[in-house]
Amino acid sequence: MRISAAQRAENENRIRAAMDRLLRGEIPPGGKCDVKTLAAEAGVDRTAFYGTRPYARLRTEFERRLQTLQDAGEIPDPREAQIARLKAENAKLKERLATSEQTIDELTDFRGQALARLAAQHEEIVHLRQNTADASRVTRLPAARSSATVIGSCS
Repeated sequence: MRISAAQRAENENRIRAAMDRLLRGEIPPGGKCDVKTLAAEAGVDRTAFYGTRPYARLRTEFERRLQTLQDAGEIPDPREAQIARLKAENAKLKERLATSEQTIDELTDFRGQALARLAAQHEEIVHLRQNTADASRVTRLPAARSSATVIGSCS
């Protein structure tokens, strides 16, 4: 069905108004910042935006403006912004997890080395004690008396 020039101009005005609303972030419930929602908001058949159809240039303009906003760091669709934020947060958490796992591995290795050193030192102490006990020229001193006993015996 053919439309008149006045109807086409009216449709283009509705499409441009819907385009501006979507790019400002005024996304209807259940919609996205895409051509399908643009067509629904303007009350135009979506197929009119593709190929050699009458509003293909408006679709190209919409996609170009959307890309320009995204390149500037603005995401008009709140869901897309949330997805981007969650992806970035997920990447940071994965990085933190990898760092934590590396730290845990390093500390586990350190713990193993410390325990091995302590065991070796204990073995050395036991060996030295055994050597001193076996040596006949070493005399053990008697155990020291407590200071209370020494003070009491002086009176």
